[in-house]
Amino acid sequence: MTKTTTNHLLEIEQIGQSIWMDNLTRNLIESGELKQMIESRGLRGITSNPAIFEKAIAGNVIYDADIEAGIRAGKSVMEIYESLVFEDIRNACDIFAPVYAESKGLDGYISIEVPPTIANDTESTISEAMRYYKALGKQNVMIKIPGTAEGLPAVERVISEGINVNVTLLFSVDSYVETFWAYIRGLEARAAKGLDVSNIASVASFFLSRIDSNIDGKIDEKLKNVTDISTKAKLEAVKGKVAIANAKVAYQKYKEIVASDRWQALAAKGAKVQRLLWASTSTKNPNYSDVMYVDELIGPDTVNTLPPNTVEACFDHCDVAPRIESNVEEAYTLLESLKDPDIDINLDNVMADLLLDGIEKFVSPFQSLMDSLEEKVKKLAPVA
Repeated sequence: MTKTTTNHLLEIEQIGQSIWMDNLTRNLIESGELKQMIESRGLRGITSNPAIFEKAIAGNVIYDADIEAGIRAGKSVMEIYESLVFEDIRNACDIFAPVYAESKGLDGYISIEVPPTIANDTESTISEAMRYYKALGKQNVMIKIPGTAEGLPAVERVISEGINVNVTLLFSVDSYVETFWAYIRGLEARAAKGLDVSNIASVASFFLSRIDSNIDGKIDEKLKNVTDISTKAKLEAVKGKVAIANAKVAYQKYKEIVASDRWQALAAKGAKVQRLLWASTSTKNPNYSDVMYVDELIGPDTVNTLPPNTVEACFDHCDVAPRIESNVEEAYTLLESLKDPDIDINLDNVMADLLLDGIEKFVSPFQSLMDSLEEKVKKLAPVA
């Protein structure tokens, strides 16, 4: 008798959470592996970012023919970069088109980020988002815009133009709440012009593991100088717990906004909720479960975007149950405990630092990719 494996990823989908993958390469597309993963793993979408494209393009000969074509056409390094990335995004959009159709526009999206170098420039973000959307020409593309103070007015405007948006780099609950209201204002502006709001989708990418990595580091530093047993216990009790508690509180805010009159008026016009998307879900600490950012945050009307290793780990051993609303009071208590003088971690400061660091984590690989592309262009350019 052959053992049948339960696909835990499909079990998660039954609860109302969509699994997207945080990875995109031309190899995945051309080998047929991406299409196969939709069928075998139940993938419902793809997220990408500059770090992912740097890994995909730098040192990969699969792109050389297109780079050479770009050189012959007299394109700049930036134009060559866009031609490579846009082709991958379009092809991935086509592969996910059946998912988009079957889910009536809820899933099947491919996310592409505007250049991270303009994260603090509202007008450039708006113009680039609109240019990307038009150039890509796919209904199921989502433009990623960072959830910075300058990014949120861009989110509002871009949504009002009928463009799907993935708001990225959200760490604090307050910034998430502002993101949902920016989405609502964008839809309201669109509805006020008599335009359809039912065909627009948005997700709010709420980051997880980076929060625990940052706070755990601070706790480890404090533990070096603590001898009191009760203080040690307080500090240890917080380790590896803040990101999930923070996400559970954000989900409660999501429910409050969805219940509001303003949202209900848009829902009556067919608007889709802006789903919370759990991002940064690979566990950094080997002492923690490799699927803890999946198991603990399963719940309806959410998305979890997983790197390939976590997709496979979850397929193999996720413990599936709807836990997004379990232990909510404990989540609030845990976040409040950070103010205890024995713990003394300022969560607002941590979140602000993580946002700045997050932008840098995308700017750096983006610039590195541009540099490596420039080197490749020099090597592949025909000798005059």
